[in-house]
Amino acid sequence: MYLIIFKTFSFLIQNLPNKFIKSILNLLAQTAFLVDKKHRKIAQVNLDLAYEDTLSQKEKEQITKKCYQNLLYLLRDFIQNQDISKEALLNKVTIHNEHFYKQAKAYDKGIIFLTAHYGNWELLSLTIGAIFGNLTVIGRKLDSEKMNAILEKNRNQFNITLLEKKGALKGMLKTLKEKKNIGLLVDQNTSEGEGLLINFFGKLARHTPSAALISRKMEAPILPVFITTNNYEHFDITFHEPFFTAKTENTEKDILESVQKQATITQKIIEAKPDEWFWFHRRWKNQYARIYES
Repeated sequence: MYLIIFKTFSFLIQNLPNKFIKSILNLLAQTAFLVDKKHRKIAQVNLDLAYEDTLSQKEKEQITKKCYQNLLYLLRDFIQNQDISKEALLNKVTIHNEHFYKQAKAYDKGIIFLTAHYGNWELLSLTIGAIFGNLTVIGRKLDSEKMNAILEKNRNQFNITLLEKKGALKGMLKTLKEKKNIGLLVDQNTSEGEGLLINFFGKLARHTPSAALISRKMEAPILPVFITTNNYEHFDITFHEPFFTAKTENTEKDILESVQKQATITQKIIEAKPDEWFWFHRRWKNQYARIYES
């Protein structure tokens, strides 16, 4: 099913004028907002929990509509990036605060790139791989073998390797030991046994400690980086100041402080431009499961 949708989109995007494609995508986004009650509700309860009454209902609806639009344009961009040249890829982005990357690189420990399901995160990983060399990302293979092959091909063209999420810790440590780079998405809910409780938008949420653990173990810098856009044609990639997980006698405190810092940085990015985050994920499910019921 997913392969058929992908092939249909590919045909349209490769054969129709960009202006017409935009009209189609905008219409599909509006339609999805109206008919997809499940994800619309998830976004709504997330926004209600995060912002309470500080945003109006209309503002929350606009953010939700933009979420659908973001996903469709992400798919368009993914298709357009098949076999894209490095030059064409770099023409689509502007890098900000590159001195923070150079600062992290100077430690010569490998870098833990930290980001979220925010903006065009697939384009972000491609760009980092294209500019800064080999990148190992953590995730799981898609259920569709053919779709997974397409995704891998897209990543491999710029030296991006997927490390299976299950049992990834050993592989991440090996990558950093070789002074290579890792990319982590750290903004999703985890189970009781996999995540630590932190404050996120003033509410308790589970957060993966992966970046904190490997940073502390290997003394490697964590480098926050996020991607945004105003028109889906050009993208801004912004690095933020790198930091380390402390290494004192209190391991639990060191890890928790690092994880909270990651969550706080992510929250600030979302607050600056909330319509680019993936609000369709049940981010607070571990602590507020009831709000997602029915």
